[in-house]
Amino acid sequence: MLTHPQFDPVAISLGPLAVRWYGLMYLLAFVAFLWLGKRRAVAQPWHGLTPQHVDDLLFYGVLGVVLGGRLGQVLFYEPAYYFAHPLEILAVWKGGMSFHGGFLGVLAAMVLFARNNNLSFWQLTDFIAPLVPVGLGLGRIGNFINGELWGRPASADFPLAMVFPLVDGLPRHPSQLYQALGEGLLLFALLWWFSARQRPRMQVSALFLIGYGVARWIGEYFREPDHGIFGVSYVVSMGQWLSLPMVVIGVFMFVRGKNKS
Repeated sequence: MLTHPQFDPVAISLGPLAVRWYGLMYLLAFVAFLWLGKRRAVAQPWHGLTPQHVDDLLFYGVLGVVLGGRLGQVLFYEPAYYFAHPLEILAVWKGGMSFHGGFLGVLAAMVLFARNNNLSFWQLTDFIAPLVPVGLGLGRIGNFINGELWGRPASADFPLAMVFPLVDGLPRHPSQLYQALGEGLLLFALLWWFSARQRPRMQVSALFLIGYGVARWIGEYFREPDHGIFGVSYVVSMGQWLSLPMVVIGVFMFVRGKNKS
């Protein structure tokens, strides 16, 4: 049975300046977005984006991820706590970012970017979809380093069972790592392969919705469930409820894209 290493959440400390692992994972995600995005812009000109577009996209994406992700955490998962402690909403360095909120924030940012650059919305989302899973995987690694979002209790005989000392003495699934694998590495490999050649409009975006929704639904079975809105528990977790429409919409978009090709 393994024990969580209880990493120091501060990666680098220079006097009053502290760089936290969680923030460092976001920085690495943004760097990966730039590197992969510029490669994609050059290798796949049919998207109509240039490396300069990728630089501008990052700015819009950061705003969407941070604002949407934080508001999603506040509204979807912990409204009672944050309404009682409103100043904590600004403490993003402590962690607590909702993927689904960040996803909606990025969609809003992409609508604005497409309008400002005379691009179609689907043209843009098909371009960025394969770039997103790397950041998702790094975010889950940040969750693991912080010792947060731990898994459900597991059998002590299970090879990957891990004790999180700051939680309790129970062996648990290291679900953060499972999700880093599913939502991060595997989803990235699938989308990068699928988008290696030109596809019908919307299909790459659709496959992202389907792939993420399925990976998140499965991952939630190993993760200690959130209590949902105002502390109410559900048989189906909040993460699963929010992922279900992604899969349904993704299937509809994939079929529609195929029929229009």
